[in-house]
Formats: sequence, structure tokens, C-alpha cells
Amino acid sequence: MGYSASPTLNDTHSKLLGYLLWLFGFTGAHRFYYGKPVTGTIWFFTFGLFLIGWIIDLFLIHRMDREADLRFRSGRINFSLAWVLLTFTGIFGLHRMYMGKWVTGVIYLLTGGLFLLGVLYDFWTLNDQISMRNVRKSYGSSLR
Repeated sequence: MGYSASPTLNDTHSKLLGYLLWLFGFTGAHRFYYGKPVTGTIWFFTFGLFLIGWIIDLFLIHRMDREADLRFRSGRINFSLAWVLLTFTGIFGLHRMYMGKWVTGVIYLLTGGLFLLGVLYDFWTLNDQISMRNVRKSYGSSLR
């Protein structure tokens, strides 16, 4: 039997959310969402690579979505919901609480996202954090 990379089996990221974040793409939001933190940071500091990269990305979102679907592991934790929570309520730690990280979620709540440094860290690593939690949960449930 061969491996099937069907998007319905591992559709981790939403194209719709990707396009909505692209509207704020000059901040790099869509690039962070699709697991490209280095270029997301460059977009943030260069206003979407002087808006030229931002416009080009309109045509690249489909490919970025497909790459994210292949790279990250789907499961109980929804990538899109976690990203919406991080983007709009990151300093309150709701995205961490959603993932089951209650202690750090409360710390974020009490410290403004660990003085925004924790929020920045999560923009860089959220996709990997979710993917790892999903893998652990799937292995944990299959061992029972």
C-alpha cells in the first residue's frame, strides 16, 4: 500500500483563513500561519517586502497551504482556531489554554503574554507546538 497525501486526510490549515490573514499580509500574518516564521518576520519588518512580496503572496497561498498540510499533523487541536486565538487574544493566553497548556496560559494571562515575548515565541512555533500535541494525543489514544 502506498501513502496517500489526500488533503481531506490531513487538511491542517484553511485557505480561507490564509487569504483573510493575507489581507494583513504586510505584517507577515499569513506566512506565520503557514509555518514560515523567517519570511513572516521579514514581511513584518519590511511592510510585506515593500508590498511587492505581499502582492505576489496572493498567488502563492494555495502552495503554502498545501505545504503546511503536508508538513504538520492534524488532530484534535485545530490549527486555524489556535491561530485565530493567538492572533487576536495572544496576550491573554487563550490559545495555550485551548491546547491544554493551562499553566502557561494563566501565566500569559497574568503577564500580558509573558510581556509579549511569549506571544512572539508562539508566532514562531505554534504550528510545531500543535503538531506535536496532535501526535502525542493520537499515540496516547491508540495505546489505550
